Amino acid sequence: MIEPLVAEPGMLIQARESRGLRQNEVALAMSKHLGTTVSQAYVSKAEAGRVSVSGERLEAFSAALGYPVAVLCDAPDAEGVGIGLIHHRKRASLGAPALRRIHNQLKFGRRQTTPLLAAAGDHPHRFLRHELAEDESPEEIAQLVRREWSLGAGPIPDMVAVLETAGAVVLLRDLDTRELDAVSAWPDEGTPLFLLNVTAPTDRARFSLAHELGHVIMHHVPGGTTVQEKQADMFASEFLMPARSIREQLRQGVDVNRLMQLKSVWGTSMAALARRALDVNALSDWQYRNLVVEMSMLGYKTNEPVSIRPERASKIYGVLQALMRDRDATVEELAATAGLFPDEFQQLYLATPSH
Repeated sequence: MIEPLVAEPGMLIQARESRGLRQNEVALAMSKHLGTTVSQAYVSKAEAGRVSVSGERLEAFSAALGYPVAVLCDAPDAEGVGIGLIHHRKRASLGAPALRRIHNQLKFGRRQTTPLLAAAGDHPHRFLRHELAEDESPEEIAQLVRREWSLGAGPIPDMVAVLETAGAVVLLRDLDTRELDAVSAWPDEGTPLFLLNVTAPTDRARFSLAHELGHVIMHHVPGGTTVQEKQADMFASEFLMPARSIREQLRQGVDVNRLMQLKSVWGTSMAALARRALDVNALSDWQYRNLVVEMSMLGYKTNEPVSIRPERASKIYGVLQALMRDRDATVEELAATAGLFPDEFQQLYLATPSH
C-alpha cells in the first residue's frame, strides 16, 4: 500500500515565507481553492506540526503557496545546513519578515538550480575559500582572486559574467525592496549562489555582488558584524577598482564631472569612486566631505547621473537550452525537476536574457 504524501511543517513555513505571505492570507487562498472555510489557526497548527496535512488539504496548500505537492513534502533547509551560511548587505530599515522572505527565496533558488545543473552534467566552479589571516587585508584577498581568475588589473566589464564564468549561479529576481541588493551563499560541497535584485541600479548592484563575493570567499562562520561588512566593502572596492590601476586616474583631479567620467569606465557609483579617492589618498578628508555634500545637494545621493548597462545572468538559461536541445527535455519535465509549476518556471528561467 502506498503511503499518502504528507506535508513537512518546516517546508510549509519556508514556502509561505518565500512568497511573502501571512498565515491568514494562506488560509484565505486555501478556502477559495476548497470552497470551504480554512482558518488561520489551522494553518498555524499545520506549520507547527500539530495536524497532519495530506490529501485535499495538501493540494490546497500547494495551490495557495504556488509549489508542487512534492516540494511541500520534502525536508526543509535548516539554517546553516543545505544552503550554507547566508550573507547579505542590507540597510537597517529592512524588516525581519522581508529578510526571511529573501533568505527563503535564496534557499528555493538552490533547490531549483541544483538538480538542473546535476541533470546537465558536471559544472565545476573556481571559487577557493581564503581565510583572512591577522596579517592579511581584504584588499590582498581581492587581488588574489583577480589573479586566480585571470582578470588583470583593469575595469571589470560585467560582474555577473565574471561570477558565472567562475562557476557560480546568479539569479536575478525582483526582491520587492530597495533596502537589499543581493544575498549569497556557498553551500559545503555546492555551487556558490548569488541572488541579485533586478531593481537595483547597475552600479550599486555590481558593488553589492563584489561585496557578496568578498563574504563567500573570506567569511565562513556566522557573523554579520560591522567588521565583516567593512571587510567585504574593502574587498569589493579593490576587486572593482584596483588601487594600482585607478590611483593615477583619481590623482588627476576629482570633482563631480570627473566622477561622472570615471563611473562610465569602472561601472561603480560616483559615491563609491569618491570613497575610493579618499582610500588611495587622492582626496583629503576635508575634500571628500565637501564632495559628498556637493553631490547630496545635487540630488545624487538618491539618483546619480550616468546609467550603466544592466547585466544579465545567462548560465542557467544556457544549461536549460542545452537540456532541451540535446536531451529533448520538455518544459514540464524541467519544471518538475526544479520543483516549480511550468508557468512560473518559464517566467523565472526561460525568459531570454537581455544584454
